[in-house]
Amino acid sequence: MKILKVASGALNQTPLDWKQNAKNCIEAIEEAKAQKVSILCLPELAITGYGCEDAFYSPDVQRKALETLQEIKDHTAGIVVCVGLPLEINNKLFNAACLLADKNILGFACKRHLPNYGVFYEDRWFHRWPDNLKDEVSINGFKYPVGDLIFELNNVKIAIEICEDAWVPNRPADSYFNSGVDIVLNPSASPFEFNKFRTRERLIIESSRSHACSYIYTNLLGNESGRLIFDGDAQIASNGVLLRSSDRFSYASHTLTTAVIDTDQTAVDFTKIKTRPKATPNKVSFTFEFPTNVKPSYEEATLEAFESGGSIKEEEFARAVCLGLFDYLRKSRSQGFTISLSGGADSSACTALCGLMIRLADESIGFDAMKTRLGHIKKIQACKTEEEVSHEIIHTIYQGTENSSDETKNSARALAESMGAKFYDVNINGLVEQYTGMIEGQIDRELTWATDDIALQNIQARVRAPGVWLLNNITGHLLLATSNRSEVAVGYCTMDGDTAGSISPIAGIDKHWLRSWLIWLEKKGCHVKGKHIKIEGLKYVNALNPTAELRPKDQMQSDEKDLMPYEVLDAIEKVAVKDKKSPTESFQYMEVLWANEYSREDLFNWTTRFFKLWSRNQWKRERYAPSFHLDNRNLDPRSWCRFPILSGGFEQELKELKEYFEGNAKPKSKKIGF
Repeated sequence: MKILKVASGALNQTPLDWKQNAKNCIEAIEEAKAQKVSILCLPELAITGYGCEDAFYSPDVQRKALETLQEIKDHTAGIVVCVGLPLEINNKLFNAACLLADKNILGFACKRHLPNYGVFYEDRWFHRWPDNLKDEVSINGFKYPVGDLIFELNNVKIAIEICEDAWVPNRPADSYFNSGVDIVLNPSASPFEFNKFRTRERLIIESSRSHACSYIYTNLLGNESGRLIFDGDAQIASNGVLLRSSDRFSYASHTLTTAVIDTDQTAVDFTKIKTRPKATPNKVSFTFEFPTNVKPSYEEATLEAFESGGSIKEEEFARAVCLGLFDYLRKSRSQGFTISLSGGADSSACTALCGLMIRLADESIGFDAMKTRLGHIKKIQACKTEEEVSHEIIHTIYQGTENSSDETKNSARALAESMGAKFYDVNINGLVEQYTGMIEGQIDRELTWATDDIALQNIQARVRAPGVWLLNNITGHLLLATSNRSEVAVGYCTMDGDTAGSISPIAGIDKHWLRSWLIWLEKKGCHVKGKHIKIEGLKYVNALNPTAELRPKDQMQSDEKDLMPYEVLDAIEKVAVKDKKSPTESFQYMEVLWANEYSREDLFNWTTRFFKLWSRNQWKRERYAPSFHLDNRNLDPRSWCRFPILSGGFEQELKELKEYFEGNAKPKSKKIGF
């Protein structure tokens, strides 16, 4: 029997960090060898990092990648390893994967299908490898095959398809099937999105079934380069059965997922499938002695505890953003986080995520290992508890004015104290009066709420920024911006005020869902070490109505009164921005969705308001702090959703919407799911 132990290694890489990236690869290889693994798959572009951007063009980057490949090769005695890197051939750059075996380079496979949408921009740097093409590349005077290759090692046939190649029609595995490939390796860099792991799982299971093979899939891990978070999802399937699936969102530098496969078993099913012969890839043969003492194994993957608890989106949001913050903190070598904590939902969510990050890191790798991973923060090395760490690296500041309420101050203080975070309380009313008085003296009139509403609101938010930046700079922290996606869509923020920050952790999530997540975190909590970690200090913010508290108290300001109900705003954003519907079409969707809850006139006014605010506030979206990519409704123009800064403002389209509204009676449709 041909029974082999194989592995998928997820790595937490950093673009252009040659020493650490090589170290992670080598440590994964050494651990695999210690576990008697014969074949190991490492992620796409693992040597350089996936997010090198235009640095990929640099000949020095390509040279260092090949030097690192040679270093890794020397650690492959007795094991077969697949690892990704950029490869230059005939003055063209390709996204490649190299197969190493027993300290030898066997050859390279190059990516055929390059994603060039959303967060992906691979066509900018790489060329697409043509089907059925074989070439060669010279490295240090030796020539190696490149292209559509089947690697045959002692009658075990191995092939490679890289990430996107598996997600499209006419994939490489289709041609590999005709050559009777036993194992397909898929080195990937597949960013996190809500529930995407299920899609990957279905893809990998079906790939192994339809191609009658064992399929080894690996992914990157952590916040690699700033915006993208990788969950470290590594899976091994054979003949339509998922054998093993990794723990996701690990805080380790690498994880290893192993399984035992039977290549004779897949060969039996292969013989039953009758297909028309096609051109087959080129074969590369190499003598490699696989162990003969590996015993059969009955394995089938199971869900992690947090994946089976019925709150998958809530858990994934917490784990993805917390891991993103942890890696951003250590890779930027910052000393902690500072948050301008207003007591409202957004700043409270950012603060809660920082506290939860410490607890999830402890769960993943242990308290001491967490401190080691954050070894550049000397002040936490003597800490004995999670609360002590929180006090050192999470600083919050409440900056009240005469328009602030005791309720929000108490909410902010209670949350900070419940997590052990440091809490500062300052009053900035005098600073606001200084600025307004200074300008009043120059324009020879008094500023009033009747004539200067927006200006008087914005100056309060802007006055908060210098103080929190000062506190942040004193400590060497990262300042967190607190905007959510709903506010990003309509520009409901003060530039250089509440948008101040180095990273905006919740800018990828809508306000309506975020509020429900805060309630979940207070009442149910995140599944950690067999129990649920709740942040009960959130009970005060969860009892408040969202408000900017920038107008006088007697005006009873609320976010939804300024804008529209958040649930409606998010629904309009979905059809208008993601689905690219016109104003009239968007309104028609809203008529059906909210027919029984809001008046037709309100829906018309809200739809009109959304499109006006969306089009005039693109300049704000261009200036937001970097945010994490969480799903396919991201609004970050530098990584997902582009829109012109200057445009016609939907003037003609809104005129058509008004004509439709005035010329049509209210439909009798009942509310449907959305």
